[in-house]
Amino acid sequence: MDGFDFGAIPGLAEEHRMVRDLVAKFVERDLMPLEPAVLKRESEGQRYGLTPEEEGPLLEKCKELGLWGLDVPEEFGGADLPLAALMAIEEEMGRTVTPFIFPPDSPNLHMLKAVANAEQRAKYLDPYARGEARSSIAISEPGAGGDPAGMTTRAVKDGTDWVINGRKIWVSGVPRADFIILMARTGEGKRQEGVTAFIVERGTPGFIIEREIPMIGGRRTYELVFEDCRVPETQVLGALGAGYAPMQLRLNVRRLQMGARCTGMARRALEMMCEHAKQRVTFGVKLADRQAIQWWIADAATKIHIARLMVRDAAAKLGAGEEVRNEASMLKVFATEMAQETIDHAMQCFGAMGMTKELPLQLMASQVRVQRIYEGPTEVHKMAIARRVLKGMG
Repeated sequence: MDGFDFGAIPGLAEEHRMVRDLVAKFVERDLMPLEPAVLKRESEGQRYGLTPEEEGPLLEKCKELGLWGLDVPEEFGGADLPLAALMAIEEEMGRTVTPFIFPPDSPNLHMLKAVANAEQRAKYLDPYARGEARSSIAISEPGAGGDPAGMTTRAVKDGTDWVINGRKIWVSGVPRADFIILMARTGEGKRQEGVTAFIVERGTPGFIIEREIPMIGGRRTYELVFEDCRVPETQVLGALGAGYAPMQLRLNVRRLQMGARCTGMARRALEMMCEHAKQRVTFGVKLADRQAIQWWIADAATKIHIARLMVRDAAAKLGAGEEVRNEASMLKVFATEMAQETIDHAMQCFGAMGMTKELPLQLMASQVRVQRIYEGPTEVHKMAIARRVLKGMG
């Protein structure tokens, strides 16, 4: 866009800027051209995703370009990029609705890196870091929502095994996951106390995929049931009764990632709105010359800038080992609502065309709407932010 460079991120090291630029080109040249086919299939009621014929060449291209294991430790053959660089990459990936992720899934990787023991690193983290295994995480439960005090799934020690009983919901990526990270109570704490993380492999007796739940935005999640699901004590991930802290690390990374993706989505919507407004004439006047449209553009550009600075600040702090729960909550609330507003204004600017499934805007709108619920609803985050602020002002 002339006169405003959304690609510039002050403070990003030159080597990391080069990687970000490479990703930006990958998005433009390899992912965006697939959007029409992806949108067509989704509009016809088919599963939202890439076909094997589409995904295969993309994975090969990633290996060829070195876009693989970007935050994987060097000991596992990865690039070990800092969080600030990873978030710049996530922003670029947010600009397309073509569903593609550089393997492996970053948030679970961070949780495994933090607490996996030597045996677990060899068995799970190593293949996962190489992109040869997939994972998912099961936290939420029916009726509990975003409140960990409502967690009722329980693991009970039986000899050298743990027997797990309970139910989880809103779990993503289950059918393709080789293992899941399961949060269950092993103690009597009312909130985070007594919560333990377990690694449960696909196919373990008593691990049941109860149902698939279609979501808006083309997403699908799953409800899981655990009926006397027995796992050996070697499957405890981290310290017994101390699973909340590494889970929070995973959630914080995910919330930063969502903030960066929402920034990218808003950028794409703003770019589309500006291009259309400069061309579209109504009642003898270009939309770009109408004050209402100009204010939408000004508000979007300002809020995108704010969101990007919030991402950069939180990434720098988390990368330095600082506590960022408040910053992550603020970012998650601000970025999701900012992206929804910007996308909605872009759809309005396009008029009837903005309501069609031929443009990516409608899919982006649905996806960002889901993100206002994922990883903690907006209202829960606001409650937590207010509680921390009130405590600090006491």
